Amino acid sequence: MSAEKALLFVESNTSGTGRLFARTARTMGFAPVLITARPEKYAYLADADAPEVVVVPGVDEDELHALIADRWGGAAGVAGITSSSEYFIATAAALAARFGLAGPDAASVRAARDKSWQRQVLAAGGVPCPAFRAVSSAPDAVAAAREIGFPVVLKPVDGSGSVGVRACAGEGEVQAHAAALLAPGGGNARLLVEGFVTGPEFSMEMFSGRVVGITRKHLGAPPFFVEAGHDYPASLPADVARALADSATRGTELLGLGWGPLHWELRVDATGRAVPMEVNPRLAGGFIPELVRHAQGIDLIRETLRLVVGQTPEVTPVRHRHASIRFLFPPADGRLDAVEGSDDARGIEGVVDVALYRSVGDPLVVHGDFRDRIGHVMACADGFDSASEAAERARDTVRLRVDLPAAAALEGVT
Repeated sequence: MSAEKALLFVESNTSGTGRLFARTARTMGFAPVLITARPEKYAYLADADAPEVVVVPGVDEDELHALIADRWGGAAGVAGITSSSEYFIATAAALAARFGLAGPDAASVRAARDKSWQRQVLAAGGVPCPAFRAVSSAPDAVAAAREIGFPVVLKPVDGSGSVGVRACAGEGEVQAHAAALLAPGGGNARLLVEGFVTGPEFSMEMFSGRVVGITRKHLGAPPFFVEAGHDYPASLPADVARALADSATRGTELLGLGWGPLHWELRVDATGRAVPMEVNPRLAGGFIPELVRHAQGIDLIRETLRLVVGQTPEVTPVRHRHASIRFLFPPADGRLDAVEGSDDARGIEGVVDVALYRSVGDPLVVHGDFRDRIGHVMACADGFDSASEAAERARDTVRLRVDLPAAAALEGVT
C-alpha cells in the first residue's frame, strides 16, 4: 500500500478523537484529508499538523463519490474512507463499499442510528430493555409517559453526546421538553420516550465483536446525563462484568454491528440486569480511547484505522493499569476570566494530561450535554482507586474563574 495514498475522513468529531484520528493517519504514512461542509466547526484545523481540508457544499453520497473518483481516482489513490463522527459513519461506509474499500455494513450502521429501532431489535432478541415508545408529537410523548410511568427519559431517536436527553418527572416536563425538541428547525422529527433505569452506568468498548473492556461512568446532576468522568477498566464483581458482556455481545450480533469499534452504554439495575441505554457504531467519545491506551497499551484509534485501510488490527492488552478522566465544567453561563492551578494539577503523581478546550475571554454556555465540558484532567496508576483519586484531586486543583451574569451572581452561583 503506497504511503502516498489519502485517508479520507467524511466530517469529524469536533474535538478529542477528531484531532487524534488525523494525527494517527499521518504517523501511519497516509495523507489525512477532512472532507467537510463546515470547516469552521473544527478548531484543530488551526494546528500545524492539521489535515488537508476539502470543503464541499453538503455531505451527499453521490456527489462525494464523484469527487473522490475525480480527485483521487477512487481506490487507486485512497487507502480508506471513514469518519470519527457518528452522524457520518454510514455515509463513509457506503462510499467505502462503492470503491471496494473496507468498512462496516452501511445499512446496519444507518439502522442502528435510530434508537427506537435499536430498542425494537434488542427487545425482540431477549436483551433487557426499559419500556419505550417512539413518538412524533408532544401530546403523544405525554401519553407514552403516562403509559410507561414516571419518571421517563426523553431523547432524540438519532442524537449523540447526550444532546437533548433529559429525565422528566411529570407531564408538564414531558410536554415542555418534547415541544422544544420537536420545534421547527430543531432537527428532530421523532423522539424516544423510555422508562428511567436506575443503577450505575457503564460503557462496553468493543472491537469487531470482541470485548475490549468496561468503563465506569460518572454522570452529572439530573435531569441531564452529562458524563463528568470515566474510569477504565472498571473494577467489578465477575457476575456484573459477565452480565454487561452478555448484553453487549448479544446485542452486537442482533444489530449486525460486528465490524470495527462499538461503544455500548448500559446500566445495571437493582435486579442485576445489564440494560442497554444505547449503542453507538463508533469509538467511544470522552477520551475513553486515550484511557484504554494509557491503561492497556491498546491504541484503538490506530487499530481502527488499520482496519479501515485493510490491515489486521491488534487489540490485545500489553499492560494492566488503570486510567481515569474527570472533566471541567463552568458553574453557569458567563465568560472565562482565568484558569488557575493547571501546573499544580500536572504535578500530582499519576496525572498524565491536563487540557483546556476554551481560552480566557471565551463565552461559556451551559447546555446540559457534552458541550458543557471545557477541559479535563487524566491520570494513570497501577490501581483503580489510585487513578480515580489522582484524577479527582487534579480536577479539584484546577480553578476556573468565570465572570457570571448579574442574575447568576445574585443567586450565589460561583
